Amino acid sequence: MRAVPEHPLLAQVLYNRGVDTPAAVRAFLDDVHATVDNPYKLRDMPQAVRRIIKALEKQETICVYGDFDVDGVASTALLVTALQALGGRVGPYIPDRVDEGYGLNADAIVRIAEQAQLLITVDCGIRSLSEVACAVEHKLDVIVTDHHSVGKELPPALAVINPRRPDCPSKFDRLAGVGVTYRLAQAVLRAATQERWCRLKPDQVAEIEESLLDLVALGTVADMMPLLGDNRSLVRRGLKVINRAPRVGIEALMLQSDLRIGMVDATAISFRLAPRLNAAGRLGDAKLAYRLLRTYDATEAHLLATALNSLNERRRSLTEAAQREAESQLAAIMADDPAIFIVGSEHFEHGIVGLVAGRLTDRYYRPAVVMRHDTDEARGSARSIPEFNISHALDEVGHLLVRHGGHQRAAGFTVRRTQLPAFQEALSALADQTLAERATLRPTIEVDAVTPLAAVNWGVVEQFARLEPTGQENPPPTLLVRNARVRGVRTVGGGKHLRLVVDEGASGPVYDAVAFQQGAWAAELREGARIDMVFQVEINEWQGDRRLQLNIQDLRHSPP
Repeated sequence: MRAVPEHPLLAQVLYNRGVDTPAAVRAFLDDVHATVDNPYKLRDMPQAVRRIIKALEKQETICVYGDFDVDGVASTALLVTALQALGGRVGPYIPDRVDEGYGLNADAIVRIAEQAQLLITVDCGIRSLSEVACAVEHKLDVIVTDHHSVGKELPPALAVINPRRPDCPSKFDRLAGVGVTYRLAQAVLRAATQERWCRLKPDQVAEIEESLLDLVALGTVADMMPLLGDNRSLVRRGLKVINRAPRVGIEALMLQSDLRIGMVDATAISFRLAPRLNAAGRLGDAKLAYRLLRTYDATEAHLLATALNSLNERRRSLTEAAQREAESQLAAIMADDPAIFIVGSEHFEHGIVGLVAGRLTDRYYRPAVVMRHDTDEARGSARSIPEFNISHALDEVGHLLVRHGGHQRAAGFTVRRTQLPAFQEALSALADQTLAERATLRPTIEVDAVTPLAAVNWGVVEQFARLEPTGQENPPPTLLVRNARVRGVRTVGGGKHLRLVVDEGASGPVYDAVAFQQGAWAAELREGARIDMVFQVEINEWQGDRRLQLNIQDLRHSPP
């Protein structure tokens, strides 16, 4: 790699991630994707736009059918907002997680067909072949927009927009559902300006497009899409919108999350805003989150944000209880070292099974399936590791399932109770075959650079900030310091988390450090101990005081 005028640590980080030429460095740091791509690179976009323009012109009723997670709710709010800006007669439909489950369902479609002429799915529909066929039978035109993995057949809609289609010319196939929805909204807004009935001017359309980017940022980060390429550009611009003039609902949620304007980054979305928005669909009615994102009334926003915060507290309690029950089920089989964990209970809430599966995968580094057992069916969520594509695995056993879909690392499904033993046996056998060498399965941390502790300063932090927004597949830089000296040790969070004060000895700078979920180390460390630590650098701000903090990912005693 030829020399670039960047800090050596930043240059090393970029090189590690394949950004290894001066041109690539400039493109990444200057965000050349900031110029909005042509939405027509997505397959079936022309026919989708033509049908929507026709519906707008004729004042037909349009139904936007979404999903109950943040990506789906943000997608629904985005498209309804865009079409209403064009004078469209449009309304949302978000299914109930418990009564209806994920995706399209025939009963809802029959009701929608009595009122609407056009149905547009967002963040769902790609696997709903029979449901789309039902809509067509009921004289309902259907446009499917989705980003989940594509099955062997496409639904019989008049347009199917999904960047994962093998025949899609778009260069970036990992948009979130809200990213796909945004591209559709862009295309429709721009096409409408060419129609005589449209009162919007191109500059007004550009303002509307920009105002929708906060929703794109929320859905993309919450759905854990890679923050690279198009996604990174969209999220970067969306964060600017949130931190400049957030819509009243988002601002109210920020207050509930102890966030101020200017403080919202991808991490804040992941750990503060998204869990509260998701709590609506997990334990209550996802329309609460939809209303929050759509309201223009500050009082209503406050009430909705407060309700979401309360639901999120209940979600935490239920998740911890379900995890304890899941762990107790696993205790009987752990000695057999299963390739995949499969647990289920009638006590699990539908909305938290995915969270429990994620916790099991994080703790044991195994694929995990957690199911809620109902009378006739079981609905489950799965989380996985890079070595096991859970979406492909469910495809392999799909003949035993009522429905399924998802991504490589996360998926959901419904199975009849009568098929449950066969499903568990088939999925376990598939995992056994794929993960035969289980002794080698262990999580790894990719270290970007080895550095002296004294080299970690505000200048480095400012350089690393140029990588933002960081997150999935574009993580914050991870550094390794060897032989650091411990000057102080304590625990916080009831003993769960570790707090350290470290330096390199002599007269060098002193740093605060935190190691989440590693409180057990406190019993092994004493003042003066020497440790090797892998960490990310962050800014800890409290009551106006900003200090560097090391977020320790892993540590060990330094070798003699």
